[in-house]
Amino acid sequence: QVQLVESGGGLVQPGGSLRLSCAGSGIAFSNYWMYWVRQAPGKGLEWVSVIRPGGIPAYADSVRGRFTISRDNAKNTLSLQMNTLKPEDTARYYCARGNSLQTIVSIPRLQLTDFRSWGQGTQVTVSS
Repeated sequence: QVQLVESGGGLVQPGGSLRLSCAGSGIAFSNYWMYWVRQAPGKGLEWVSVIRPGGIPAYADSVRGRFTISRDNAKNTLSLQMNTLKPEDTARYYCARGNSLQTIVSIPRLQLTDFRSWGQGTQVTVSS
């Protein structure tokens, strides 16, 4: 049984930083496309970042240069370092196992059920 557990969310002021973590069991993160996705109130699900099985990362335009995804194969954890946070980054962030990025970006109205596994999410609120 696959289990993904996110942590690290919270309230931060604009310009601040947070580091999200995702601990996994039942799968080896290194074998899959692992995503961070987010959903803001009243908005659709948005992919934020992904790391390929080979370790190459990709980022949505909205976070490129501010967020960094990483993976620790030994600990089977996925992280997202978020810097220079903006109010528009406020959302619930989910760790998810999915198909290739080409597949994910082709899906209109992306939902968590378009992914193979996902966690319960962690809330990030950016506000002064």
